[in-house]
Amino acid sequence: MKNCGGFFEIDNRRALLTELEARTAKPDFWNNQTEAQKVSQQVADIRKLSELWSTFQRKFDDVKTLYNLAKEEGSSAYDQEIVNEINALSENVHRIELETKLSGPQDRNSAIVNLHSGAGGTEACDWVEMLFRMYLRWAERRGYATEVMDILPGDGAGIKSVTFFVNGLYAYGYLKSETGVHRLVRISPFDANKRRHTSFAACDVIPEIEDDVQIEVKDTDLRIDTYRSSGAGGQHVNKTDSAVRMTHLPTGIVVACQNERSQMKNRAKAMKMLKAKLFELEEDKKRAEQERHYGEKGDIAWGNQIRSYVFMPYQLVKDHRTDHEYSNIADVMDGNIDMFIESFLESKAGEKKG
Repeated sequence: MKNCGGFFEIDNRRALLTELEARTAKPDFWNNQTEAQKVSQQVADIRKLSELWSTFQRKFDDVKTLYNLAKEEGSSAYDQEIVNEINALSENVHRIELETKLSGPQDRNSAIVNLHSGAGGTEACDWVEMLFRMYLRWAERRGYATEVMDILPGDGAGIKSVTFFVNGLYAYGYLKSETGVHRLVRISPFDANKRRHTSFAACDVIPEIEDDVQIEVKDTDLRIDTYRSSGAGGQHVNKTDSAVRMTHLPTGIVVACQNERSQMKNRAKAMKMLKAKLFELEEDKKRAEQERHYGEKGDIAWGNQIRSYVFMPYQLVKDHRTDHEYSNIADVMDGNIDMFIESFLESKAGEKKG
C-alpha cells in the first residue's frame, strides 16, 4: 500500500533505523556510553513507530480480505465488523501521523510547565487553578506522571503561579503547543452581582534537558534564597527553610522548588529547572526566536491569547491560532485537549511543508 500524508516519514525513519542499527553492531559502540544510550533510545523510538505501521498494514490487509469475502458471498453479515475495523484503522492512522509530527530535537523529552495568573485578580488566580487541574487530568489520561515543584497560592483563592514536571515520552512535544496566554470568560463566583468577567493566565512550557547536556552556571551568577514552604507537606516542610528560590542574575530567570523535605534536594531540582530554561533560551537565540518563550506571549492580557474558554453567554473553547472550536467546555476542563494540541501540530507541519 502506498504511503500518504505523514507516512512518507516512515520510509525516512526506517532508513535511519537501518543506519543506527549498523552503528549499534560495531564492536566499539559502547565505548561512549552516553552516546550509545542516545542511539539506543532513538532505535527504540523508531522501532515503536515502525511496528505501529506494520500492524496497521496487517490489519488493513485483513479488512480488505474480509470485505472481498463479503462481496463474493453477497452477504451483509460482516458489515458491522468491517465498520468497526475501519474505525480502528482510522484511529491507528491518526496516531501514526501524529507521531511523525513529533520530530523536533527535544520533542521526546519530559516537560516543565509554568502557569501564572495575569489580568483578573482573584478570578485570574482561580483560572490558574482550573488550568492546573486541566493539565493534570490531561497527563493522567496520557499515562504521564506529574510532580509539583513550586506553587504560590492566591490571596484568598486560587493559585498565583505553579511550576510542575510532566514526565513521559513526548510530553514536551505535545505540551509545547500550550505555550501562550489562555483567556477565560464566565460569570465570576467571586462577584456578588453575578457579572461576567474576563481573566487571563499564561502557560510556559520548556523541555526537560538530558543530564548529559552541559550548561555552565557560575556560582557568582546566582542568588539563592531559602524560605519556608507555602504549600501542604507536613510540619517539617512548613517549619524549616527547606524551599529554595534561585535567581540567575545575568538573565533574570527565577526558579523555585519547595516540594521536597530536604533543602539540598530542592536546590538540585531548582538547578535542573534553571539549566532547562537557560538551555531553551540558548536554543531560541540560535534560531533567532528568543521571543518564543520569554517575549512572544507579551502581556498576560487582552489581545495576546492563544485560546479562549467561554462559559457565558455561550459555551465554547476556541484556539485562535488554528480556529479549532469545541463546545463541550466541561470535557475540555476535564483534560480533553488533544484536539487542540493535534490541530496545532498539524498546522505547524503544514507550515514546514509550505
